[in-house]
Amino acid sequence: MSRKRPPIDRSRVRTVPARRRFSKVKRGDEAAPWKAGGRFSDFLDGLPAILGARDLRQVIDATARACRGRKTVLFGFGAHLIKTGLAPVVVDLLERGVITALMMNGAGCVHDLELAMMGRTSEDVAPALDDGTFGMARETGEALNRAINAGYAEGLGMGAAVGREILEGRYRHKERSVLATAARLEIPVTVHAAIGTDIHHMHPGADGAALGATSHRDFETLTSVVATLERGVVFNVGSAVILPEVFLKALALARNLGHRVDKFTTVNLDFLRHYRPTVNVVERPTRKGGHGYSIVGHHEIVVPLVAAGVIESLERS
Repeated sequence: MSRKRPPIDRSRVRTVPARRRFSKVKRGDEAAPWKAGGRFSDFLDGLPAILGARDLRQVIDATARACRGRKTVLFGFGAHLIKTGLAPVVVDLLERGVITALMMNGAGCVHDLELAMMGRTSEDVAPALDDGTFGMARETGEALNRAINAGYAEGLGMGAAVGREILEGRYRHKERSVLATAARLEIPVTVHAAIGTDIHHMHPGADGAALGATSHRDFETLTSVVATLERGVVFNVGSAVILPEVFLKALALARNLGHRVDKFTTVNLDFLRHYRPTVNVVERPTRKGGHGYSIVGHHEIVVPLVAAGVIESLERS
C-alpha cells in the first residue's frame, strides 16, 4: 500500500471578510514619533497602547488615581533597587506623598545605611568570600545590630529602628536615605528579614531574638497597611521570594480579620518573570476584582519612568 498522500486541496478554503474579523491591533494604538523639544508627558502619550507600553501607562494612571483619592500606595522593594541608585527617586516620591508605606527585605537596610554613612556600598563578593572578609564591614554590622537591638528593647519594628538610627545619627548622606526619610515623615516602613541572609547577622552583635521580634512586629504593621489597600496600589520591585510571600500572608490575615481588600492594583517590576511574584503579587491577590501587572525591565530604567509618569499626571490634574 502506498503511503503517499495527495497535496491538500485549497480550492475549498473558507474565507471571512477582513473588516469583520476581530483585530487586536488598531491604527490608533500605534506609537507617535518623537518630536524634539517635547515634554515627558508627550513621550508617555506617544507610546503605543500595546502590551508593555500599555501596561506602563495603566500602572501610572492607577498610581496617580490612588494618590488623588488619598488611597494607600505600598512600595515594596528588594535591595537591588538601592544598589542601582534609585533611593533618591523613592525619597522624592515619599516627600511628594505618592508613597504612603514601604516594605523591604533585610539587605535593603544594609545598602541604605552604607550609602547614608559613607556614600558608597556593594562590596565585591567573590574575592571577599575567598579571603573570608565578605560581609565583615565593622561599622555596618555595629550600626545595624545596635539599632535593631535597641528597637527590640523599646518595642519598635526593624524598619522604624534602623530609620531612627540613620535619621538621628551622624550620617553625612542621610538626606538620600529611604529609611531616614520614612522615619522623618512618620511613614510606615517594614523590614522582613530571613535569619542568616544579611551580612550583619554574622557579626557578634547580632541577636536572634531581636531580629525575629522586630521583623515580626513589622509583619503586624504591614498587615495593618495591607488592610487599607482597597482602591490602592502595591508595588513589588525586585523581590523574587521574601516580599511576595510576606505580602500574601499579610493579605490573608487582613481578610481573615474582616477587612475588605478586594479591588486594588498590584505591580511587579523585575528583570524577568519569577513564579512567586507572578502568582503571589500579580495573580492571586487580584482575583476578587483588582488588576495585576507584570512589567519586565531594568529597575534603573523602569522605576524612574513610572515615577516621572506619576508626577506628570499629578501635576496635570
